[in-house]
Amino acid sequence: MIRAILAALLLAMTAAAEELKGQVVRVSDGDTIVVLDAGKVQHKIRLAGIDAPEKAQAYGDKAKDALAALVAGKEVRVEVSGRDRYGREIGRVFVGVVDANLEQIKAGFAWHYAQFAPAAKDLAEAQEKARAGKLGLWKNSAPVAPWDFRKKKA
Repeated sequence: MIRAILAALLLAMTAAAEELKGQVVRVSDGDTIVVLDAGKVQHKIRLAGIDAPEKAQAYGDKAKDALAALVAGKEVRVEVSGRDRYGREIGRVFVGVVDANLEQIKAGFAWHYAQFAPAAKDLAEAQEKARAGKLGLWKNSAPVAPWDFRKKKA
């Protein structure tokens, strides 16, 4: 019984350590923000499961503007799931109950990054709806995925 209670406490502490709260102080692009926590520490957050157009790519500025409209200056909660190779924290970003990651895809300003979030069915479904509705970048007859755009630039 005591082991079960200790395991539950450890699990709760781990879950709490994976959540970050703070104010969005910068929107870098359509899938990256900077959050300032209560301790005045800045956290660069890469939105999990999505990939927005690059700045030099069609819809890059619109993707950034859409994300800014959702989160800039607002208090957010980030469910941190890890770090990327650049040291950014990866997570789902919530403004109240609104999932900013999902909203970027719903509006057609990001792709579901299936390579890194294959189990995120909500993101996959939102992308299909945005594509079918020709929203955002899906207005373009042949949109180029950001990962393909980056390969061409390399």
